[in-house]
Amino acid sequence: MYIYTEKLLKMDDIVITNDIQIIFSTIDNEKILNWLLENHFPNSFIEDMQNEDQSITYEETEKFKLIIMKYIRFDEEENLLYDDSNVVIIKTKNKLFILAQEKEIVTEVAEHFEKKYKKSNSFEYLIYITIDILIDNTILLVDVIDETLEDLEDSIFHEEVEEDELQKDVYYARRTLNRITKVSIHERDIINKIHNKLDETHKHMLKYEFIDLTEHLKYLINESKTLLDRTGYLLNLHMGIISTRMNKAMQRLAAISLIFLPLTFIVGNYGMNFKYMPELNWKYGYFATWIINISIAVGIYVWLKRKKWI
Repeated sequence: MYIYTEKLLKMDDIVITNDIQIIFSTIDNEKILNWLLENHFPNSFIEDMQNEDQSITYEETEKFKLIIMKYIRFDEEENLLYDDSNVVIIKTKNKLFILAQEKEIVTEVAEHFEKKYKKSNSFEYLIYITIDILIDNTILLVDVIDETLEDLEDSIFHEEVEEDELQKDVYYARRTLNRITKVSIHERDIINKIHNKLDETHKHMLKYEFIDLTEHLKYLINESKTLLDRTGYLLNLHMGIISTRMNKAMQRLAAISLIFLPLTFIVGNYGMNFKYMPELNWKYGYFATWIINISIAVGIYVWLKRKKWI
């Protein structure tokens, strides 16, 4: 896919030589796998690399260092739903392999890598750069979730959100934030392990770089937990607004019932079959009944209006 010598070169067919090389490719590249096996790369490491469910890990032998991190991105079909892939970093004496499950991820990581790469950088520093790229990508995702939750909050207040869409977005956001929290905690432990395994020279040289990574991961953990709490608040807010809306509707129905209750009572009286009902023989009885009904209805309406029931 890509190979560094003096600069980043895109290659359809990667050639592995005895020179110092930085190679970006996919995990299933047969040429790279064969080269690794020929140089006594453990089979168990290859199984870990190709296992999609493999957790974040750091392994080391006399000739190899294997680091497996996670590249997290949003699903192409569902908003806020995450999808994670393995990113494998393999260091040998004169080779640095950076492998991913998909070509798009390889390309994206390589392009960011090129912006930070300097020929004088040691492999240890380049490992730091690669991990930093992956963590920065996760930070961008958290920022997107933060902005999306703000938009959802505005939509809830303006009653412009569909309940099904809101619940789906919040559910996906919670899944993604939970995943980011777990990944960040594991990455923090692995980064500390990587730093502790460095020789004293590189450990001193990269002290502040690894502190920077740790601080970024601490931010991710805290921000993800904060946003998780926010998703719960949004659901409670939405349910509270729905409850208030329902209460107002029930209040209006009760107000309408209160207006018609005395009118129904009056009409019920005149529906009784008594022989002597003086109003029936009175010339203005019908009009008087209407005036009484209207007066009662208007009076109750005005009273309810003052009480802000309607």
